[in-house]
Amino acid sequence: MKEVILLKCGEIALRGLNRSAFEQVLMKNARRALKDIGNFEIKSAQSTIYVQPKGSADMDEAMNRLKKVFGVAALCRTAQIAKDFEEIKQTAGDYLGANLRAAGTFKVEAKRSDKRFPMISPEICRELGGYLLSLYPHLKVDVHHPEETVVVEIRDFGAYIHGNQIPGAGGIPAGSAGIGGLLISGGIDSPVAGYMMARRGLEIFGIHFASPPYTSEHAHQKVVSLCQKLSLYTGRISLATVPFTHIQEEIGKRCPEEYFTLIMRRFMMEIASRLAVDNDCGALITGESLGQVASQTLQALACTDAAAALPVFRPVIGMDKEDIIEIARRIDTFETSILPYEDCCTVFTPKHPRTRPQLAMLLEAEKALDREALISEALCSVEFLGIEPSL
Repeated sequence: MKEVILLKCGEIALRGLNRSAFEQVLMKNARRALKDIGNFEIKSAQSTIYVQPKGSADMDEAMNRLKKVFGVAALCRTAQIAKDFEEIKQTAGDYLGANLRAAGTFKVEAKRSDKRFPMISPEICRELGGYLLSLYPHLKVDVHHPEETVVVEIRDFGAYIHGNQIPGAGGIPAGSAGIGGLLISGGIDSPVAGYMMARRGLEIFGIHFASPPYTSEHAHQKVVSLCQKLSLYTGRISLATVPFTHIQEEIGKRCPEEYFTLIMRRFMMEIASRLAVDNDCGALITGESLGQVASQTLQALACTDAAAALPVFRPVIGMDKEDIIEIARRIDTFETSILPYEDCCTVFTPKHPRTRPQLAMLLEAEKALDREALISEALCSVEFLGIEPSL
């Protein structure tokens, strides 16, 4: 008997003629996730990815990592055996014995993709179910809501026995849809936004604005930690840190206070756009939610978008804070995000920000600034950091 992990591809199976391209990215991401815990053979067949250890490997850790890989709808740890019903019976009773002893109800499911196998699916279920009841007489059959499901899959490479499937991360493989520049502040929302767009196939390029001495090294380290947590799902993240102090000070000295946040956001959008284009990004990603703060009203968002040279994706735009926090807790970024280190967006916050700005008024206010010189100065001092998954 060999143990194999089966990754069920879900949405990728609907991709038609370019399905294999998505499967190749998924297999690359799976290899990346497993690279330091053993040697695995990974191959694709019948809309399923097969992950087979070569020699010793930590299968529990492999399952834990693979369930974070986007593109995997579900996964299961299986016993691979010959396509012989006597061996199937024996293996099911032994391999799933602990699960069946702990369960009160069960059912058997059979999937026979190899039609050359002499028994049809209902016959497999009936015969195997009867055998397992003879081994574990405390069990009752419940075909609607069983505590344990015994699955037999008759596939090209052999017969596969497993219990309940584990839900995967879903979506499509990160990196299969291009690269997105994520404006990551260190708060709750932006890591969730990055996670959601990576789930739709984007590789993440992080862009962080720092304002020392108003923001501390602890604040920057918080962003690095958030990127490390995100990278468990997205793979390696390149983080660009933009020095923003001089720009904020100049805005504070030369522009009306009520426009400060909006002008600051417009500078961020233009700088992020230039960095993103230089790093092959096709879009920007932000964690803005409509109406959450004064700079996220409909009119304010239109004014900041006017400074962007790329499409701006806002995956949490229609979510309330509790929805966002729920995802942040699930992906383990929440506790890091709430560490008490200020980001540059909280520096020089106006007492009475304009919530319904007009672009013409902002452009007039910005005439007091040497916009191009400030942007060029910031771009010349950007620091880059490659962040690997913190496994």
